[in-house]
Amino acid sequence: MFLRYKKVDMITPAEALPGRSAEIPVSDRHTVLGTPLRGPWPTGLQVAYFAMGCFWGAERLFWLMPGVYSTSVGYQGGFTQNPTYEETCTGRTGHTEAVQVVYDPAKVSYEDLLKVFWENHDPSQGMRQGNDVGTQYRSAIYTTSEEQLAAAAASRGAFAPAVKGAGLGDITTEIAPAGPFYYAEDYHQQYLSSQKNPNGYCNHGPNGLTCPVGVARTSTAAH
Repeated sequence: MFLRYKKVDMITPAEALPGRSAEIPVSDRHTVLGTPLRGPWPTGLQVAYFAMGCFWGAERLFWLMPGVYSTSVGYQGGFTQNPTYEETCTGRTGHTEAVQVVYDPAKVSYEDLLKVFWENHDPSQGMRQGNDVGTQYRSAIYTTSEEQLAAAAASRGAFAPAVKGAGLGDITTEIAPAGPFYYAEDYHQQYLSSQKNPNGYCNHGPNGLTCPVGVARTSTAAH
């Protein structure tokens, strides 16, 4: 993810590139976990989506978590069907770089995933993350259930005082029900694995802030 494009204004559906009907081909198996990269998923597993800048480093954060069954990277939140990386970089797909996380809620909670999300990027930067600038690098949580949606919103509210206290701006993270997730090209999948690019570019890591765990769970239990 290199600083080549600086488009920071979201496009309209009418301005979006047309894309294509054919899906981008990816490997059958996760390079690190050995699990399937595509569903259908085993009974009982749940799916979550997170965008927090360059998807290379973001994906690694989640595949390292116990209880995560599979991860993959792709494009989400925009308008273009089955976009390529090059198209997404132009800012004319409306998509952000997202990570699909398939997890076992009996082993890892959604709140634990949210904690990793909030504590490993700056959610106040708008259409950028560090030196990566453009709509494809915006922070977002895309949810797959009403429970996830409520938990994500509650966690944002709980984390906001910490962000403000650190002298950062308002949280700009987009929270919305998940739309289509389009798999990125195979070379992007598990890009930072030891089998591919263990020393590759990554701008993710602890931001020094703590997101209260349990706040979201308490909030959703009241619904």
